[in-house]
Amino acid sequence: MLKGKKIVLGISGGIAAYKTASLASALKQQGADVYVIMTECACHFIDPVVFDALTGHRTVTDLFDRKNEFPIAHITLGQKTDLILAAPASADLIGKAANGIADDALTSTLVAASCPIMIAPAMNTVMYESGPVQDNLKKLAGYGYHIIDPAFGHLACGITGKGKMPEPEVLLMEIDHLIGYEKDLTGKKILVTAGATAEAIDPVRFISNYSTGKMGCALAKAASDRGADVTLVAGRMCVPVPDFVRTVSVLSAEEMALAVKKCSPEMDMIIMAAAVADYTPETTAGEKIKKSEAEFSLKLKRTEDILSWLGTHKKEGQILCGFAMETKDLLENARIKLKMKKADMIVANNLREKGAGFGTDTNIVTILTKDSEEKLPLLSKEETAHCILNGMLKK
Repeated sequence: MLKGKKIVLGISGGIAAYKTASLASALKQQGADVYVIMTECACHFIDPVVFDALTGHRTVTDLFDRKNEFPIAHITLGQKTDLILAAPASADLIGKAANGIADDALTSTLVAASCPIMIAPAMNTVMYESGPVQDNLKKLAGYGYHIIDPAFGHLACGITGKGKMPEPEVLLMEIDHLIGYEKDLTGKKILVTAGATAEAIDPVRFISNYSTGKMGCALAKAASDRGADVTLVAGRMCVPVPDFVRTVSVLSAEEMALAVKKCSPEMDMIIMAAAVADYTPETTAGEKIKKSEAEFSLKLKRTEDILSWLGTHKKEGQILCGFAMETKDLLENARIKLKMKKADMIVANNLREKGAGFGTDTNIVTILTKDSEEKLPLLSKEETAHCILNGMLKK
């Protein structure tokens, strides 16, 4: 989603400058137009020619470089770009930026900027944790700068601690989250459920299903990227929890129901993407009826229908979306579910369709509302998530 975005990478003096070359390359591969500004100290760690080659633009190293493509580079780059990221940001750069000092090309561009600015501090742990640096970071945050926490690890000075510049893929994710998507969900509170619930039979056995949580996590990430305040109620999952979302971890259907009920009153949108177990064992642990220790007599009782509860207790203006996963009579059953559960939208997908269902990176769904039916083609789960959110915004 960074195609066509103009991004300025500001590099100050620090060994982590070499990582910024990988970031510049990754941004170009995403379709961004990348410009680089380097301080004099930064040029001692990596040659500007590297960035000339990676970006296709002459690297700015001098505020008065008459050979640069922009006559007044700090004004042009500060005013006509989508984002500035200072990485690595040294203690010196952070101090100057916090106090409005503009004595080189990079600091002058920061002062002249009207776009979002991200700062990725990178330095020795003692320097990073010092009072002046922390005060300056708070000052920058107060000015609206986005501060990226440094990583913990082995530093070039030989000690282990906080102060490492995050890896390029982490910085790329931060950039994508900040400017990669239209923030059309800003101010919305969205609850998403994901993964599978598990119902214990005994201390080592449980009843569950094949849900991996991929679709729910894709929805949570997409909503967060578009500016929403997202709470993810997560069952058993085979994928990592997305960044930038609040997570409530649960195991059983009962735990999921309790978490959803607690969170739901303050939500503007609720998306039930989790595969909740329909039944839970009613027997005591280890109740045997045959020779094999693995054979149990299980009396099952239905778990609470969370989607139905949400539909019945839906507040005015709240939008409720559920999922219907079927192997036959998909649309007929989904329409029944839409009405019976009092949902505003049902996302239906057939487990027998190639590329859809549990564990895949793609999906084929039909989005149903009371008045509409939209069949989507084979898409990635991320693309499907954005289509679902688009549909909810129309409600």
